Amino acid sequence: MTRSFLIKPVLGQKYPCVTHGNGIYLFDKQGKQYIDGSSGAVTASIGHGVQEIIDAMAEQAKKVSFVYRSQFTTEAAEQLAKKLSEIAPGDLNWSFFVNSGSEATETAMKIAIQYWQEKGITTKNKIISRRMSYHGITMGALSMSGHVQRRSRFEPMLENYPSVSAPYYYRDAGNLTIEECDDFYAQELETEILRVGKDNIAAFIAEPMIGAAGGALTPSEQYFQKMKAVCDRYDILFIADEVMTGIGRTGKMFAMEHFGVIPDIIATGKGMSAGYTPMAATIVSERVMEAMFSGSKVVMSGHTFSANPQSAAISLAVLHYIEKYNLVENSAEMGAYLKGKICELAEKSEIIGDVRGKGLFLGIEFVEDQLTKTSFSRELDVTSRIVNANFEEGLLVYPANAGQDGLTGDAIILSPPLTITKEEVDEVVRRFSVALEKVEKELSGELTRN
Repeated sequence: MTRSFLIKPVLGQKYPCVTHGNGIYLFDKQGKQYIDGSSGAVTASIGHGVQEIIDAMAEQAKKVSFVYRSQFTTEAAEQLAKKLSEIAPGDLNWSFFVNSGSEATETAMKIAIQYWQEKGITTKNKIISRRMSYHGITMGALSMSGHVQRRSRFEPMLENYPSVSAPYYYRDAGNLTIEECDDFYAQELETEILRVGKDNIAAFIAEPMIGAAGGALTPSEQYFQKMKAVCDRYDILFIADEVMTGIGRTGKMFAMEHFGVIPDIIATGKGMSAGYTPMAATIVSERVMEAMFSGSKVVMSGHTFSANPQSAAISLAVLHYIEKYNLVENSAEMGAYLKGKICELAEKSEIIGDVRGKGLFLGIEFVEDQLTKTSFSRELDVTSRIVNANFEEGLLVYPANAGQDGLTGDAIILSPPLTITKEEVDEVVRRFSVALEKVEKELSGELTRN
């Protein structure tokens, strides 16, 4: 075999070469079939090889595939922005298009800081985040992230922004009620604001449901209402990072709709283009944009491929496809069915500690002791074992962090395409149960010997 010139995630590791995809399935060169049980990285939300999207690609390519946003606008970009204003909650009407979720959250951060500058307040430069969080890999986005493993190499270069706890009821509730937990989280946010000084904080950023850093940690219906009330009390903007959870993934168009709170800014991506093109967006409220219109009339951000017409046309086609086939509703229905099946497995499992999430965004946390909720030792590398065992069974699942410290625990995310059928869910569960049983046997033998 000839050498590779491609830098892959793990150098020296062999990766199967995918030849094509169809619906929820992917196929490699050897003909092996995989169920895309994680939609890649929670991205391929309408499945693979959708002809309607391919047609939209070709149609836009016949017109124009690139213009520079400082020189032109295009019908594709204008229509995509209009569509997002229609489906986003409240007065979130303005869209700034970028290439990735990392760029979307970083742009949200910059807009929040610029908002206060336009109002004559230059001290509000800090962002409050949560210790279990991941907002992207660019330096600004990583500074807002609490994902220890992804920060570690670059820690000296990153901002050390204020941080608070994530809503982790599985571990935090104990003798407390959910309401008491929420009160604690809100009080912790207020304490952090007072410690740092409200005049130094531009915004609070949070994933509605925590992805890579928490394995679909899901708050109560009241959590964000209490957190937003604290932000409003101290004049701090609220940024919702919907890069993973947006565009139907949780059974609502945007996950924040579950919680009855309208953010000032939303970052979204992944499912917006469903993986058919690199595309993401920062969606901004009228209130925030009014400060720009009244001031410099410039949003200080931008990338060569911002508002790219080819990507905009593809993303618009994806949104139309999701609406045409009622995929948000299917996400809610099939997600509830999948969660029920996984909960049935959890009752028989020796290592599943918690099943959480909404829609087709489900997290499964694994523990050594279900009673004490003790995580496995890191040396056992349980998450990798689960991911690899599922891969062998032809099911792709997404690894996530978990545990008391958000680092040493084990979790995965199940997030198949929103197009999945009941029969396909059954096959996902069957393959997952085979992989789970294999890992449980391995661990049982190793722990017994030790």
